[in-house]
Amino acid sequence: MNHQLLVAEYLATPWALMPERLSAVTAVIARWSGDARASDEVMLSISENRQAREARRQSIVSNSGGGIAVLPLYGIVTQRGNMVGDVSGPGTASTQKFSNMLRAALQDETVSQILIDIDSPGGSVYGVAELADEIVSARAQKPVVAIANSLAASAAYWIGCSASEFYVTPGGEVGSIGVWQAHQDYSKAMDEAGVKTTLISAGKFKVEGNPYAPLDEEAQGFMQSRVDDYYAAFTKAVAKGRGVSISQVRDGMGQGRVLGADAALANNMVDGIASFDDVIKKMRRDARAQSKPNALRLNQARNSLALM
Repeated sequence: MNHQLLVAEYLATPWALMPERLSAVTAVIARWSGDARASDEVMLSISENRQAREARRQSIVSNSGGGIAVLPLYGIVTQRGNMVGDVSGPGTASTQKFSNMLRAALQDETVSQILIDIDSPGGSVYGVAELADEIVSARAQKPVVAIANSLAASAAYWIGCSASEFYVTPGGEVGSIGVWQAHQDYSKAMDEAGVKTTLISAGKFKVEGNPYAPLDEEAQGFMQSRVDDYYAAFTKAVAKGRGVSISQVRDGMGQGRVLGADAALANNMVDGIASFDDVIKKMRRDARAQSKPNALRLNQARNSLALM
C-alpha cells in the first residue's frame, strides 16, 4: 500500500497524542513502505529495541525491591502495540499488554504496591479509557502510583491520572489534554499526476472522509463530533482523577498545552515533583508506616490472648 494512504489512515484515527510526535510515526511508515531493504532495516531496529526495552523493564522491577512492581508505559500508546503490519513498534506501548502486567502484579503476593513509570507522548484513544478504569479498580486492591518520567502527554496523562498519586520528575512535562484527527486531500495531486479514482460503495456514509476528495461540511461535522466525544471522556477522567470539576479542566489544564513540572504542580495536574528514586523511597516509607499499625494491632491481640 502507498505510504501516503497509510499516513492518511493513521491521521483519520482519533488521537490523544502530541501532534508533532506523529511525524515520527509517519516517517517510519514512509520508510517501511519504501523498499524491501528499508523495510528490513526497520524490522531489525524494531527487534533490537523490543529486546532492550524488555531488559530495561526486568531490571527496574528486580531492583525496585520492597514489594513494588514497576510497570513501564514507554512510547506511543496503542491498543495492541502494532505500528505497521503485525510488528510491535520500537516506540509503542500496548494498553492490552499493560493491562496484563497490571493484573499479574495484582495477583502477585510479593507485590504490595504498583508504580506506573510513564515516558510517552500519548497515542490512539482506543483502549485508553478501559485501561484507566482498570487502574482505578486496581487501587481498591493495592496502592497504585504514577510518575511522568519524563513525559506524560495526552493519552499517557489520561492513564497517569487514574493512579491514586501522580508525580512528575523535575525536568519532566505533563498535559496535552485534548483529542484530534486529520483529513488529507490528495485529489489535486492525483489530478496533476493524471490519476482519477472512482469509489464504488454501498451505504450513504461508507466512503465519507476519503482522501480522494475534499472534505465536505457534513463529513467534517461528523469527525468533529467524534473528537468532541473523546474529549468529553478525557476531561471527565482527568476531573475525576485530579478531584476537580470538568469545567475547571476544560477552562484550565485541559486546553491542550504541555506544562513543565512547576507549572503542572501549580495547576494541580500532579501531586508533586520528584525523581523516580524519590518516588520509590516514598512508597517504601508509606509501606513501612502502613505495616506499623498492623504490627501494633497484632501485638495487642497477642497480649490480650496472653492475659486470658
